Amino acid sequence: MRELEKMIQGLDYQINDAELREIRYQTRDKVDEFNALSARQAPEKDALIRTIFSEAGSNVHFEKGMRIDYGINTTLGNNVFINFNFVLLDCAPVTIGNNVFIGPDVQIYTAQHPLDIDLRREHIGSAQPVSIGNDVWIGGGCIILPGVTLGDGCTVGAGSVVTRSVPAGAVACGNPCRIIRDNAQGG
Repeated sequence: MRELEKMIQGLDYQINDAELREIRYQTRDKVDEFNALSARQAPEKDALIRTIFSEAGSNVHFEKGMRIDYGINTTLGNNVFINFNFVLLDCAPVTIGNNVFIGPDVQIYTAQHPLDIDLRREHIGSAQPVSIGNDVWIGGGCIILPGVTLGDGCTVGAGSVVTRSVPAGAVACGNPCRIIRDNAQGG
């Protein structure tokens, strides 16, 4: 089994595999090209977004200062707005739904490293998917950790470190992120 397949499936994989390195290099070249474009070059920016990500819906907007690990493992819905300085480590699949607003300085991580020192020395990694539902708002400075699902219509307050999934319609914030209002309490 290729290391790429292992990575996507959440199995331990060799981080410095030649194929994985090449995918990262190609993605980073495209991201650098995107970051060099003027804000006025919307058609060129849109075209690059469509080559970076596995799938991108209509009306997807990124501000500059994006850093993407693979891109090929991420799908973006329609009407997605991602603000300045976005970081995405998409070793496992990342799904971003429709009508999603992501504030500045947000980081989404699927990558994990082993607690076992010997495995870390061998550059072994693993990854868990992240899923962001429809109509989600993620405030500035949030960090979304591996394995998290953000349910439809939830809101994550600025500066939160999201270690666990947030249910649909909930409002959550803090470090670690906690639900402060759930969907049963109304909007």
